[in-house]
Amino acid sequence: MEDHCYLYLGLALALLLVVIANKHRRAAAHGGHGLRLPPGPWQLPVIGSMHHLAGQLPHRAMRDLARRHGPVMLLRIGEVPTLVISSREAAREVMKTHDAALASRPLSASVRVITMGGRDIVFAPYGEHWRQLRKVAITELLSARRVLSFRAFREEEVGAVLRECAAAAAAAAAGGAAATVEMRARLSVLVADATARAVLGDRCAERDAFLRELDHGIELVAGFNPADLWPSSRLVGRLSGVVRRAEECRDTVFGILDGIIKEHLEMMDSGGAGEAEDLLDVLLKIQKEGSLQIPLDMDVLKAVIFDIFGAGSETSATTLQWAMAELIRNPTAMRRATAEVRAAFASHGAVVEHALGELRYLHLVIRETLRLHPPAPLLLPRECREPCRVLGYDVPRGATVVVNVWALGRDDRYWHGGDAEAFRPERFEDGGEAAGVEFKGADFELLPFGAGRRMCPGMAFGLVIVELALASLLFHFDWEAPGLDDPAEFDMTEAFGITARRKADLLLRPILRVPVPGV
Repeated sequence: MEDHCYLYLGLALALLLVVIANKHRRAAAHGGHGLRLPPGPWQLPVIGSMHHLAGQLPHRAMRDLARRHGPVMLLRIGEVPTLVISSREAAREVMKTHDAALASRPLSASVRVITMGGRDIVFAPYGEHWRQLRKVAITELLSARRVLSFRAFREEEVGAVLRECAAAAAAAAAGGAAATVEMRARLSVLVADATARAVLGDRCAERDAFLRELDHGIELVAGFNPADLWPSSRLVGRLSGVVRRAEECRDTVFGILDGIIKEHLEMMDSGGAGEAEDLLDVLLKIQKEGSLQIPLDMDVLKAVIFDIFGAGSETSATTLQWAMAELIRNPTAMRRATAEVRAAFASHGAVVEHALGELRYLHLVIRETLRLHPPAPLLLPRECREPCRVLGYDVPRGATVVVNVWALGRDDRYWHGGDAEAFRPERFEDGGEAAGVEFKGADFELLPFGAGRRMCPGMAFGLVIVELALASLLFHFDWEAPGLDDPAEFDMTEAFGITARRKADLLLRPILRVPVPGV
């Protein structure tokens, strides 16, 4: 009888625990306030869901979690509630159906410092200030006409890299050796110099310091700093030193820009400015005219310049590096792209930008590169300005929303060849399973530049240097990776950050096939 009492007591306690657990689960599912919140993995006190991401690249870890918990998943990163979107249908609701409600940006501690409180274009909260800057960007800074006006800069910078590669190949051949060139750094410098000339009118004399701080700033705004993860704790912010480092980064970059702006103003006052306006000239003229509803002060101007450098040079260089790496890893695609470029420009003796539209396969190579390696795999985070529902789940006001475009680009549900992880540009050809799928914001399985109101306004500005550089490298050289017996073994490891850079160097051997002009 006593044993039965203990048995009944044990069953009663077990039943009570089940009831309590179910109550807590229902409360979590509805946020305790009648909300139907998205599912997610179990959380720990203080760190929330961070242990599920530890030791992995966030976009990969989030893809794996979404496979278990669904395409709309709620994480708590530190103390920040974060909605992770991992399906085409959910992405469409975020960026189209509820685009206005989810059009703002969260301002983390580091972002707030570097952008002067969100006074730039990229991170500015949704509102009149952002609308005004975006209009200026689209109509004055990054229009097709303006991008075209910088063609000479791009061609000159690409020519400089071609001559470096040709000289390295010639020197190695003279010594009886094979040239090996580290292309990752060279491609980064190429894009940075072309961007600097478009934005500032000349190469930046303090380029190396500027690029170093730019890299540092990109690392700081990645969103995984203690001050960003626990924004309510001033102690964490002070102990981490993130805000101080962000201030140092911003002050260094803005200090360099101060000197450049002073030179431009002196040139404008003396009437010595030429007809070829750079983007800084355009911004200074808009500021001087005073025609904007919200005045364009110097801090905003410098924040916009920092945006264009960060978004333009970083994403273009990253895409160019991945394109070269994928072609090395896929010799069949390399041969086809090279043959197309040489056939198109054989009579010219060099690649000319105005005829890049003839290179249909090369454009598919770039599209496939962006599918597998979107420069910002989680895009930039959005913030919910007003409650809405995504695939039937409630999104509370103030929640951070990220769209895992890296996962979308590798999802077998949308890439029907059964080889979503494979590099195969042919999938986009007429008759291919992805024919007609573009990256311009209308096809939600391919969103390297985002969609909706916060879609990247500088897409054309960034892509043209990728197209010109890649075509030129293939036209003049054959490329191979030294010491690599199996191309499939080429290192494709990603580095951690807000952008998915290559982790390893890009050591390649150029073999000159078509003479480079000027060498």
